Formats: sequence, C-alpha cells, structure tokens
Amino acid sequence: MSRIKVRNFGPIGRGLIENDGWFDIGKVTVFAGNQGSGKSTVAKLISTFMWIEKALVRGDYDKKWFEATDRLKKSFLHYHRLDNYLRSDSAIEYLGDAYSVTYGDGLMSIAETANLAYQLPQIMYVPSERNFLASINGAEELRLSSEALRDFSTEYNRAKNDLQGTVRLPVNETDVEYISLSDKLYLKGNDYRIEISEASSGFQSFVPLYLVSKRLAYSVKNRDENKESMSSKEEMRFKSGVREIWDNENLTDEQRRMALSALTAKFNKTAFINIVEEPEQNLFTSSQWELLRSLLEFNNMNAGNKLIATTHSPYLTDFLILFVKAGQLKSSMETDELKRDLNAIVPMESTVNIEDLSIYEFDDRNGAINILEPCNGLPSDENILNGMFDESNEMFARLLEIQQRMNIKSRRRILPIAAVRGTTRRTR
Repeated sequence: MSRIKVRNFGPIGRGLIENDGWFDIGKVTVFAGNQGSGKSTVAKLISTFMWIEKALVRGDYDKKWFEATDRLKKSFLHYHRLDNYLRSDSAIEYLGDAYSVTYGDGLMSIAETANLAYQLPQIMYVPSERNFLASINGAEELRLSSEALRDFSTEYNRAKNDLQGTVRLPVNETDVEYISLSDKLYLKGNDYRIEISEASSGFQSFVPLYLVSKRLAYSVKNRDENKESMSSKEEMRFKSGVREIWDNENLTDEQRRMALSALTAKFNKTAFINIVEEPEQNLFTSSQWELLRSLLEFNNMNAGNKLIATTHSPYLTDFLILFVKAGQLKSSMETDELKRDLNAIVPMESTVNIEDLSIYEFDDRNGAINILEPCNGLPSDENILNGMFDESNEMFARLLEIQQRMNIKSRRRILPIAAVRGTTRRTR
C-alpha cells in the first residue's frame, strides 16, 4: 500500500495526527471536510508523487534529474498550481511500491523500495472545473491555464470519440450521443435532445467524469487481460526515443513531458488511479448514489485500481456504509436467491471491503486531520460532514425554546421536532 506524509505545505500544518502522520492510500480513499481545509492539496500531492514514481519505473527521467534543486517546484507543483504552497519548512514523504521519495529543505531524495509487486498505473486527476469543458464548444482549442484540466480535456475528447452510437447514462434514464462531424455531444431523453452545453450543471459535471472514468477503467482492464508487452526490438526503439527527447534542447519541459507520455503509451498499464475532486458536484442525492456506484464498479475492475475522492457531501460517506455492509454480506453469500436480493439493493460489483477503505477528516478551524475510525466494522456516521445535521437540530430546538418563552396566547400548533426535521441518523 502506498503512503504519503505532508507537513507545512499550503493549508496543511502538522498534517495527520494519527499514524505518525502517514496517509494510507488504500483502494478507496476519501478526504472529507470544509473548503480550504487541504483535501485537494493532499490529493494533488498524491497524484504528483505517484506520477514521479511511474516515470522512474518507466525510465522517462533520470533519478538525478528529479533530485536537482527546485525540480519539484519548477516541473511538478506547477502542474496542479501548487507552486506557492511550498514553504521553507515544507516536508513531504512518499512511500510507493517501487520508490520512496522524500522532500525537505528544498531537496528531493529518491530510493528504490525493491518491491516487485508494482503495477504500472494510468493516473487521472479529475479537477472540479470539469463542468467548464461541457459548457462550451471547442474547449480543447483554448489556452487553459490549468495543465490538469488540459490533460483531462484530452481524455474527455478521447472518451467522446470512443462512443459507439447512443449510450445510456446511469442517471435520469438519459442517453448520450456524440456526433464527431460537428464535435457535439447530445443528451437524449424520452421527449428531448439537447447539446451538453445546454444541459444542467449537474449533467455538465457528471458526463465528463463518468465518460472518462469508464473509458480509462475499461482500457486498463482490456490491456491487463490481453497482457500485451513490448518486444525486445520495441524496447530498444523506446529507449532510443527517450534519449532523443532528452537530447532535444529545443523542447520545453511541457513539450518534453507530452512527448514522453506519447512515447510510453505502449507500456501495459495494469492499474487505474482515479483521483476525483468533488464527485458530488451539482448533483441531486440519487445521482450522487449512481455516480459513486459507477466509480466503485470501475474501481473494482482491477486489483490495483484506486479511487481517491475529495468531498463536501455527507451523502457520499453515508452511502459508503451501504457499500461496505453489502461487501460484508457478499463474502458469506451461499444461494443465488440471496445474491439476487443483495444485488437489487447494492450492485455486487460495487461493494467495498472495510479493510480497503480509508476516510480522513480535514478540520479547517484548527488545521487538524484525523482518521475516521470504523464502528462495528462499518464507516462511522459520527463524522465531520454529518456534524452539521446535529448542529442544525440543536439550533432548531433552541428556536422552539425561544418561541415557548414568548408565551403567545394564541400560538399555532407546533409539531414535535422529530416530525418537523426527520431523523438524520440511522441507529445500529
């Protein structure tokens, strides 16, 4: 399991309180908390250091090149616009399956971990600005300031071009159709057909994320099943191509990175690392359920796949309880009838093992980061996102007390709090 430790970087101060500061990057990792608390910061650093590890394994870059002064800031933090987050006392440690990387005092040091279990990943960072790509036509022709958004736009275009005919989305009984000649994506329902640029903000957020995640998950799955690898001659040509790119002094760092990425596309990737900012963005509750179900299904396609998500939504953490509980039941299923009944509630291909789930809570008020410990083998609903439900109930009770103190003679009938507010927690 990969791990990362972050201290004194952007909004992150002392870092994670437990586990000696180490974030375990499990098969499903969730960062929950208020905006500005550092969730995306840690997610972006995970993306950065996983990419560095992959580049080292493939031989895209020389180890000494990475360890050069200011290389992290100049060549990698800029990708996620984290340049100004670096402080003089910033300290970052990453422990991967193939390499460990340590950054401190402005210097990076790298060491091999000699772990032969490394699976070459397809890493996709899905930024929160993704709905911008669906809201306008020709986004790929714009000079986007975010390199992460630019790369996601490239994958989105590939996903659109891979669509065959009309494809059903898992929300609102809606189909999606791409017309390559006009470069337009359409949403189709029972009595309508509109361009994605005319659709609701929820669809503009959902469709790019869903199409890209699905395409990359199936692409990695198919490559892994085919077990394609380079021949000795192809490997020689590859190494020669890498040398030519490095020897070309006319290339910028960005051009060199793109050339290396294109050259190494023949490598057989066996894992999909899907890092998603706010999957719930602009979505109704039932659509959040369908999206999470889909992302977990894609995540379960390969053993090495990982889903890393940042969220403000209490529904996503609540839904994870259901996926974990279904995973517990699935492990001891004995009859087809029980399997069918379980699958009707929670699709079996989307279940989660509690051992594979890590939820971290970010508190913007004091800068603390804590691990959400399981309760009775399930994710606890006593979490930072559900806390506002309790607080709003308490405020409502205080308002009722004020109304009672006013001693109005002809006051209206007041329903009990439970009837007005509803139950916000399940009891177990």
